[in-house]
Amino acid sequence: MFERLVRIIGEDNLNKLKKSTVLVIGLGGVGGSAVEMLGRNGVENLILVDHDVIDITNKNRQLIALDSTINMKKTDAFYNRLKDINKDINITLIDKFIDKDNIELLFDKNIDFVIDACDTVSTKILLIKECLKRNICFITCMGMGKKMDISKLEVTDINKTSYDKIAKVIRKKLKEDNITGKIPVLSSTENPVDTDEVIGSYSPVTNAAGIYLADFAIKNIIKS
Repeated sequence: MFERLVRIIGEDNLNKLKKSTVLVIGLGGVGGSAVEMLGRNGVENLILVDHDVIDITNKNRQLIALDSTINMKKTDAFYNRLKDINKDINITLIDKFIDKDNIELLFDKNIDFVIDACDTVSTKILLIKECLKRNICFITCMGMGKKMDISKLEVTDINKTSYDKIAKVIRKKLKEDNITGKIPVLSSTENPVDTDEVIGSYSPVTNAAGIYLADFAIKNIIKS
């Protein structure tokens, strides 16, 4: 199934992807798109982390959100979807909300790359600290709500972000904890759309963000 991909990256690089293990935390609009791109581009060892179920409000942006999957666990829905794409994918599901008390369970296996697409800032900070401590390559997604301009998405260091409240909070906390090191993030330079307290989502942006994350992970693995 990877004939067209091999024509671009070569057989050796495809084998690298097949042997690699990528952990994705957060299977919403962003993380779900990242997971699918990984599965369609040769990554055959995936650890999927999410504790949520599919809701009707997810249908505007999440690949697994269908009438037939409402109230289904997101982890289970992606297991079925990925196996339907490539039966050879090895999938580990972690159906838990990750916090300081259980984050260690994410790292029971050898992991080549971590994609953080979760919504909880405290969990993002924990993941950054663990990846830096363990020397695991990673990328973390900043806020994609209230954004509509795909062209403003960029991979950068967390210290170079703008118009991103999540990045600001994380930077402050990491500085307080004396955490240093390169922290790659996907962020948007777009000034957020002014909406009410409920954060709106535009699916072309959230899905494009997932593709950016997967692309960054795939190319990082190929270069390693």
